Parts: sequence; C-alpha cells; structure tokens
Amino acid sequence: MSQEIRNLEPKALWNKFADLNAVPRPSKKEERVIAFMKDFGKKLGFETIEDEVGNVIIKKPATAGMENRKTIVMQSHLDMVHQKNNDTVFDFDTQGIEMYVADGWVRAKGTTLGADNGLGVATIMAILESTDIPHPAIEALFTIDEETGMTGAMGLKGGLLDGEILLNLDTEEDDEIDIGCAGGIDVTATAEYDEEETPQGSVGYSITVKGLNGGHSGMDIHKGLGNANKIMNRLLFDGFDNFGLQISEIKGGSLRNAIPRESVAKVIIAEVYDEAFVFDMQEIVNEIKTEFKTTEPNLEIVFEKLDTAPAKVMPSIAQFYFVRAMYTAHNGVYRMSADFDDLVETSNNIAKVVVGEGKLSVQCLTRSSVESSKMDLANALRSAFELMGCEVEFSGSYPGWTPNAKSEILDVLTGIYETQNGSKPNVVACHAGLECGILGTNYPDMDMISFGPTIKGAHSPDERANIASAQKYWKFVLEILKNIPSKN
Repeated sequence: MSQEIRNLEPKALWNKFADLNAVPRPSKKEERVIAFMKDFGKKLGFETIEDEVGNVIIKKPATAGMENRKTIVMQSHLDMVHQKNNDTVFDFDTQGIEMYVADGWVRAKGTTLGADNGLGVATIMAILESTDIPHPAIEALFTIDEETGMTGAMGLKGGLLDGEILLNLDTEEDDEIDIGCAGGIDVTATAEYDEEETPQGSVGYSITVKGLNGGHSGMDIHKGLGNANKIMNRLLFDGFDNFGLQISEIKGGSLRNAIPRESVAKVIIAEVYDEAFVFDMQEIVNEIKTEFKTTEPNLEIVFEKLDTAPAKVMPSIAQFYFVRAMYTAHNGVYRMSADFDDLVETSNNIAKVVVGEGKLSVQCLTRSSVESSKMDLANALRSAFELMGCEVEFSGSYPGWTPNAKSEILDVLTGIYETQNGSKPNVVACHAGLECGILGTNYPDMDMISFGPTIKGAHSPDERANIASAQKYWKFVLEILKNIPSKN
C-alpha cells in the first residue's frame, strides 16, 4: 500500500482506510473483512459480536465525563462495489485496492476505490482505536452486503442495539446532511428461446459500446448519462428492422446499482446487406454521439467484422419482441419529487442484459422514496417484459427512509456545521438506498442522520475521495461526538 496515502491528514482516518482496503471485500463475499473486523474489535478488548447474517457490532464505553450522554450507533457497510476498466488486470477476490494521490484526490488504479463506504468504516475504526477523542458510549455497527441487497440491514434483529441515535456515514457530499432516502426493488426478466442455425450467406459482427462514465444508479441517475444497454438496443433495433440483423449474444453491464458503461453484442446479417449495414450504422453512431457529446464525450461505438459468423442466433420473432420490450422498458428518471426541490423521486436502471445459448436475462434496479410510485414503475417494467413472454420476478425490496424534520440530532449537526463553516448545510433526502430506512423497521425510536465526506464517481473506476473534504468531515465528526445530547 502506498505510503503517500498513510501520510495524509487526518492520519488516523487514512491509515485505517489503507488497512481496510488491503482486505478484499466484494458484496456477498465478505468473509475476510468480517474476520478482519472481529479481530480488530477483540484486539482492542471491546465486546465484539457477529450476528446471524454476518454484521459485526463492536461496543466501546464512553470516555471519562461522557457517561451521561446518549449511546450512539455509528454505522457503515463493509462491502464495496467492484468495477474495473476493461484493460485493467485485477482480481477483486484476492487483491487489495491499489491507491494513489492525484490533484487533491485519492484514487484507485483502474478500479473502484471503495471509499463508498470504506471511509465511513475507517472513521469508526479510528474512533474505536483512539485514546484521546471524547465520545459517549458507542455501538459500532458494520453491516454486510449493502450494495447488492441490503442483506445485513434487513437481517439485523431488534434488541442487539441499545443506542438512541444512529450516525450513518454513507453519503457523498460534505455539505449535505441526509434525513431521508429512496427504497428499492430488483426487477428481473428472464426467458428462454429455441436458437436457430445461422443462415447460409451470413456475415458476423461484434458491436461494442464503451467509454461511458457509468456511476451510481441512484445518485447519478438524473445526470443524463448514457446507459450502454439502451444504446446497444437502439443499434440492434435499427439493424433488425432495416437489415434483418439477428442476435447471437449480448453481454451488457454488471451490477444493478451501477449505470452500465459497456455492452458487447455478436450479431449476423445477410452478406448482401453488408455494405449498406455498415453505412447505416455509422449514421446512427454519429447521431448517438451527437446526442451525448456533452455528458459522454468519451463514448465509443465500434463495429468489427468477425472472421467467422456465430453458429446460432435468436429467431426473428423472439428478437422482434425482445428489442421492442427493451425499447419500451423505462430507464432513468421516472418522476421528480413534489416535496423536495431537485430530488429524484422514482427511477430505474436497466443494469445488466445477458443474451445467448437460448436464454435471456434483463436485470433492473427500481428506486423511489414513495412506495406506491416504486411499485408503479416496477409494474410498468413487468408489463413490458411479460408482453414479450418473459417471466418477471420482484426481489430484494427494501423501504425508504421517511424524513424527520424535527430530529434532535439534526439540530445538533446543523448547528455544528454552521459554526465550523460559516454557512448552513444542505438538509436533503437522497435518491440512494441508505440503510437507515431498513434499520428503522426494528429500531423505530432511533433518531437517525446520515453524512459523509465528498466522494465522486462512486460505483465506477472513476471513484475518488477528496482529501480536503476528508479533513473537513473528520473535524465535523469529532465535534459531533462531543455534543451528543444527555440521556433523558
């Protein structure tokens, strides 16, 4: 691990982040980081618990003079999103994240950084290890699998925590204090089809959409970024309607909570249309690039002729319905909030598309701060795909977090922020899936708040953490701990 990271201020925070990032921690494969965190707590001599789903709880008593303050829960999630550039050779299951400093930011070499939510985890670790930071009694809650199902938060039982206040350290703008968030639901459409032999006189092409920014499918969904799966479908739709293009396979996107940056398809057309097909596709490519020239300046769409055409393809009738269902399926912002300015209420990300060998799968993540609107959009997607004969499954549904504008801890944080920075923070609800709403189902009386340092490009290889912001955030955290209200 680069020493330049460990030398950054505040050293307590960045050293713990470096320690954490040396441990592989993909979602649903958190065994090593769970063991790491349990070992950390036990070495400090604190009560350390692993619950039945894998969450880790470490309890630290109050420092001298703070015993009469309310017990707080400091919470972050252990897992991280794994994304890398196509040309990056990296094994997330075995390697620690390779970090470096550039222009005031901490970045990773061709992969996600894990600042989401590793900086929150590192913050809590630094405070647990400290001997000179005043604080009330702390219950450190490290949840698992936040990024791909909220499994840890959903599995946390009532009665394990005594804290009256929860500080969630999982937001990404240092001038924001979050008091609400969106819920979500996974929508998955699947179908099978009988492949047919490639007709004689066919030529094969590989089509690649790449160079897109990608990003967080909640926090970045309103930015007008390109979705590789939707762009690919435009090309396939036109090629099918005008030249009888047939699909052999598609592999687009990866994780539900990441806007897809890349998609690759293998297709065939009749050789007689070869020249006209290439000409027509280039016109469409130029149109798409013009549309996205501001938000996606690095977009590339590449057509490469294959030495040998694929042996089998999707039948024309199945493809007719598939490309139309993909066109119909909503992607992006569905509805803006009527209650909060500039807040996305409901959205969908067509995250992953896999077609080939007689099977197809389309995976979406639908988000909303309004439960009825979430299900309205989910049912719209369901209808689009059921009309083409797909089976559609809803799974992983989790609730949003309803804002509490009368929160006592909100008053504490806003007062501290204004004193330290000379301006008021932005008190907001966000369109990401924070764990607060889920945790609140078993701890309904807990006063919850969420904040964090500035992180850009989360869920993409462009993820980066601002060094100056981390210093501002650390100062904020320490003052919050000093000012937790007294017990009633």
